[in-house]
Amino acid sequence: MEQSAIINRYSQGFKDGIPIALGYLSVSFTFGMAAVTQGLDLWQAVLISMTNLTSAGQFAGLSLITAGAAYYEMVLTQFIINLRYALMSVSLSQKLHGVRLLDRLLISFCNTDEIFAVASRQPAEVGRRYMYGLMTAPYIGWVLGTFIGAAASSLLPASVRSALGLAIYGMFIAIVLPPAKKLRAVRLVVIISALFSCIFAWVPVLNHISSGFAIILCTLIAAAVGAALFPIEEVQGE
Repeated sequence: MEQSAIINRYSQGFKDGIPIALGYLSVSFTFGMAAVTQGLDLWQAVLISMTNLTSAGQFAGLSLITAGAAYYEMVLTQFIINLRYALMSVSLSQKLHGVRLLDRLLISFCNTDEIFAVASRQPAEVGRRYMYGLMTAPYIGWVLGTFIGAAASSLLPASVRSALGLAIYGMFIAIVLPPAKKLRAVRLVVIISALFSCIFAWVPVLNHISSGFAIILCTLIAAAVGAALFPIEEVQGE
């Protein structure tokens, strides 16, 4: 590919990242609010968002932290939840041009679903300046939203914080329902996950399994059943 076809302007990347940042504000606001509601202080919540950029991983990690789970449970849970980022990074690496090892490490830190999607749909290879611009706005939005949510929760009365804590469930429902309406496979995986979550919560003996391992087992079982019943056919290249 010729040099002129490479997309490598920081300003263009930053502009493309603004819609992602606006979406992250609302999600990270909920995380900041939930973190403070569950016992973390404002700066602990902000530090988590500064050193992580994974909504599902952070919410799962928050549940484990407040439950006093062991470190190995946290590691295994995060590994399972965030495993998709490894596959996305391998795919994105084929789109990058002139990117050094340090750049790849920094890009992998911010390679979320949305950033990956925007970078991957570009009509040409992308350079490191574009990627840094694309990552900047979402990162700021994620950390800023966490700060605002944590600060607002710290100032609100306990009764209001408790009521607002329901927002996290509404967020997850909003994430799951649209694809579940369209895809039978998603509906089945969601139902299986909910079923086994109830089993691990209420069935004697099984309800003694820690929350961390329950999340891991529900994820693996639901994903395995979904993969077995609804395999994705490989498309042969020409």
